[in-house]
Amino acid sequence: MALVNKLKILNDPIYGFISIPNSLVYDLIEHPYFQRLRRISQMGVSYLVYPGAHHTRFHHAIGCMHLMQKAVQVLRFKSVEISCEEETALYVAILLHDIGHGPFSHAMEHSIVEGVVHEDISLFFMHRLNKEFNGQLDLAIKIFKGEYHRKFMLQLISSQLDMDRMDYLKRDSFYSGVAEGNINSERLIQMLNVVEDALVVEQKGIYSVEMFLVARRLMYWQAYLHKTSVCAEMILVRVLQRAKELVQKKVSLWASESLLFFLENQVDAQDFDTIALDKFALLDDSDILGALKSWQFHDDFILSKLSNMIINRDLLQVELISDKQELTEKLAKKKTKVAEKFNLSKEAINYFVFKGKVKNSAYSREQEPIMILKKNGNLTDILSLSDQLNLKALSKPVTKYLLCYPKSTLEP
Repeated sequence: MALVNKLKILNDPIYGFISIPNSLVYDLIEHPYFQRLRRISQMGVSYLVYPGAHHTRFHHAIGCMHLMQKAVQVLRFKSVEISCEEETALYVAILLHDIGHGPFSHAMEHSIVEGVVHEDISLFFMHRLNKEFNGQLDLAIKIFKGEYHRKFMLQLISSQLDMDRMDYLKRDSFYSGVAEGNINSERLIQMLNVVEDALVVEQKGIYSVEMFLVARRLMYWQAYLHKTSVCAEMILVRVLQRAKELVQKKVSLWASESLLFFLENQVDAQDFDTIALDKFALLDDSDILGALKSWQFHDDFILSKLSNMIINRDLLQVELISDKQELTEKLAKKKTKVAEKFNLSKEAINYFVFKGKVKNSAYSREQEPIMILKKNGNLTDILSLSDQLNLKALSKPVTKYLLCYPKSTLEP
């Protein structure tokens, strides 16, 4: 048998050349579970707003691993001891942190899978892979679950300044064209250090952190929480919910075998067994797009109309409303108007006229703070040390309400 060179180099449009550090990481990348991420969009249905946003979870995961390599290199240079085993575990954990995402990223979590978030499914995949790889993922799983005694390792994977956020902000900014999200991840990583096994940022990196938080705030409003993107995802969630209702009523629907499994069965965290995981591992964006292309011609009015909205980007009108009372009043009026126009029942109208809300907070006071290491050795929360008054404002969550309804009901 010919030997395979597993120390490959990938060419990434964001960072340039990315090296695969060892054979375990290579084998994980080659695994069908990970290759599936090539077919899962990173920004869901945001391509309906930003045409360039067609990059995938595969891109993101590889980018995160690259940033983790840089972080390990910087921390070792600053005399932070990281063993070879810990290093590999960090690469594996960050590489697999999003492996549990379903088609179009978050739509599955709110529709045909009952209350199972992608982090839980990622862990299911990691445990399965650990069996296949004879326990080589033990430490990675321990770090991922926050059970490892070296706290900073989890912070590198999941915190308010982690490799995940550093990559998705820079990558999503690049592909969407929203320039405000472009952060200096290289400088941020160069400023990292570890004090008492906790991740900190050296004081000279404070402005880079400030820019990171501002960029995150702007990216959420302009891209992730863009009202049209949010509305499109809410429509997609309702399409899948309607499809599940019809299948449960024994109405015939075309769907791939793996998608049909989740339409026919109630799958929650307790029911996510080996069979469910195997079916989930076969799901990607193409299953949903294929179904939508078929469902737009279905006899069911609700399913066909909603499917057509996504396929042909004929989306609902979206109105941003700040007052909750005004939202309630407008919602009732719109429901009455649309129900009369299409002769819809009270149940059916909820598919075409609905409300939602978006919440944006660039920095959370409740979560573990970003600590700045001052030159005198003291540690201070970024909010206390920053001279940017707007940074404190960025830590206050802002909630906006959405009202979605068919464009044909717009009043003159």
